[in-house]
Amino acid sequence: MSSSEPESPRGERDLARHHTYNSQLYRTETRATLQELGVSESSPRIDTNYPELNRPEDPIFPEEYTLETATGLVPQATLEQIRTRATVSTRHTNNSPDPDLEKQGSDAPVEFVTFTIGDAENPHNWSRLFRWYITMVASALVVCIAFGSSVVTGGLGLIEEKYNVSLEVAILTCSIMVLGFAVGPLLWSPLSEIIGRRPVYIVSLALYTIFNIPCALSPDIGGLLACRFLCGVFSSSGLSLAGGTIADIWNIEERGMAIAYFAAAPYAGPVIGPIVAGWINVGTHRLSLLFWVNLAFAGLMLVLVGLIPETYAPVILKRRAARLRRETGDENIITEQEKTKLTFHEIVKTSLIRPITMILTEPVLDLMCMYVVLIYAMLYAFFFAYPVIFGELYGYNDGQIGLMFIPIVIGAGFALLATPQFEKKFKRTCTTRSPTAEDRLFGAMVGAPFIPISLFILGATSYRHIIWVGPASSGIAFGFGMVLCYYSVNNYIIDSYQKYAASALAAKVFLRSGGGAAFPLFTTQMYHRLGLQWASWLLAFIGVGMFFIPFGFFFFGERIRMRLNGGGEEKEERKGSFGSGSS
Repeated sequence: MSSSEPESPRGERDLARHHTYNSQLYRTETRATLQELGVSESSPRIDTNYPELNRPEDPIFPEEYTLETATGLVPQATLEQIRTRATVSTRHTNNSPDPDLEKQGSDAPVEFVTFTIGDAENPHNWSRLFRWYITMVASALVVCIAFGSSVVTGGLGLIEEKYNVSLEVAILTCSIMVLGFAVGPLLWSPLSEIIGRRPVYIVSLALYTIFNIPCALSPDIGGLLACRFLCGVFSSSGLSLAGGTIADIWNIEERGMAIAYFAAAPYAGPVIGPIVAGWINVGTHRLSLLFWVNLAFAGLMLVLVGLIPETYAPVILKRRAARLRRETGDENIITEQEKTKLTFHEIVKTSLIRPITMILTEPVLDLMCMYVVLIYAMLYAFFFAYPVIFGELYGYNDGQIGLMFIPIVIGAGFALLATPQFEKKFKRTCTTRSPTAEDRLFGAMVGAPFIPISLFILGATSYRHIIWVGPASSGIAFGFGMVLCYYSVNNYIIDSYQKYAASALAAKVFLRSGGGAAFPLFTTQMYHRLGLQWASWLLAFIGVGMFFIPFGFFFFGERIRMRLNGGGEEKEERKGSFGSGSS
């Protein structure tokens, strides 16, 4: 369908290219309408949630998953004209139609699908109340999974008794599930980019729920260990995707506040496990009941998460493009991700090789990940240090020992009150200058001292004549420090590796889970060999050594990243990629 309106700025702005398929009218955007929406000659930085799988080296339309247009269709040729400042030489010759206004037969350029203005399928347009509900469900899911990993720590004696194994083997039932957390994300993260977050949640959490049954009924320790590992693999979808789900539904200005509240979930969750399991042990002395309770919690979260619609914009638009292709018969209506065919090699390279390569070649990522690993490992070390301190020194039963973990939750609560203040500070920075990744480290600099302080307190108060409040109160400082550090370092990693943030976070989860799995295996022996004081102080001195990492990166981080991270063009890209900040 051609136009007879005169060429004028207003006329070009009001006109869009029209197509008629099966008696339906389809319109696409013009150069003028796109520029009016803010599409400029320079491409913006790639959003954290832009899919890594099948991503073009230099996407021409990085705004595709965040921009809303009137028509929902954006011609690639029009984008190329804007991005390359190209002009159409034949525009006014031979009365040829404007290529922005009329399709050129079967050789027509590709058209990218976007959300339309006020699109009901765009998660950013859902009500604020519903988005906070999704945030709470995602956080509760992480709590559920972390609870499942530590729930056995309240019944280690039951495992020793039922299966006639040593304490070290009983502890392995916790470590092996955490080890599954390291393996699972390598599968679930790329799969979610292909089929969406919702199907991955439903399938993986259903399997997690089911595999709690053989955990409860296993006749031998080998079966229990195998099923616990599979529980870790299947449940890890929540750990790897929940943060992405929150990023899906909040825009970049609001995302930081939601992530701030979400930050406590991976660390508060494991603390609840021994509290609940300890009293189940004392009250019933039934090992199987630990797994039945975990099954009920997992089943509840499966239902709640399964009722949430798909939140991942690339998959929502990919499904819309497929529907439009069926309706119109036009195979050129796609998303930019679909321009090239997804191959198995690309999946393996993105989901397996790239995170491992980053671990081996990115010293900045390694140092920051090791800081997170230390904090996460210390948290799991508490689960096995407290039974020695409060069980052997004070003579408490498993239920009473579980109560000693409550101060860690209280400390995490204090951190939740503080994180919005750091987020506001970051937003104020954004209004005065272009922020850098190092601006994300204020929370870590405040929280870092509390980690070694808590362990020094724990060691100094672990004497029989000192009331239990002393060592228990150390958990407040630890909970406060660990949440602030995790929140800040997580954002620092995202801002430092924007283009490959998903791979960087996958590397972090891999290393963090490895540390969480390893520390419990020697914590009990360490406290027995070194004594209650020096075992805690040893961890405290390690914390002091790691304490300087956030401070060092705050003052020298940009120069370190330019010198050590990647090379050449990628360095320059990172150097200037913080114009609007990342949350």
